[in-house]
Amino acid sequence: MKIKTTESELEILQVLWHKGACTVRDVHEELIKNKEAGYTTTLKLMQIMHEKGLVERDASAKTHIYKAAVSEKQAQQSALDKIISTVFKGSAADLVIQALGNHKASKDEIDTIKAYLKKFENQ
Repeated sequence: MKIKTTESELEILQVLWHKGACTVRDVHEELIKNKEAGYTTTLKLMQIMHEKGLVERDASAKTHIYKAAVSEKQAQQSALDKIISTVFKGSAADLVIQALGNHKASKDEIDTIKAYLKKFENQ
């Protein structure tokens, strides 16, 4: 399943993944902790996200409750697929080399990567 999201939509999904089901006001209050955002903009984005199938909306109460309709893993995989195909011309190896070359990985992260690669070697 290809998931197409904007950066703002991903920020909203992050709130919903972290907090669970929320009202627009709940989401908006989380968003304004890190950036300037208007309430009506948040509302409109969440309405668009509902139309796109990114969030589900419970309209049975006076205040609508939204929850993520896609998992964090699905969104990560879709974004990663897009980055690999467009930025790295389909090369997962180039992505990994770039990521490890530009960001200091902890010993635990390197050990995890080594263990993961070892699984592939033993297949």
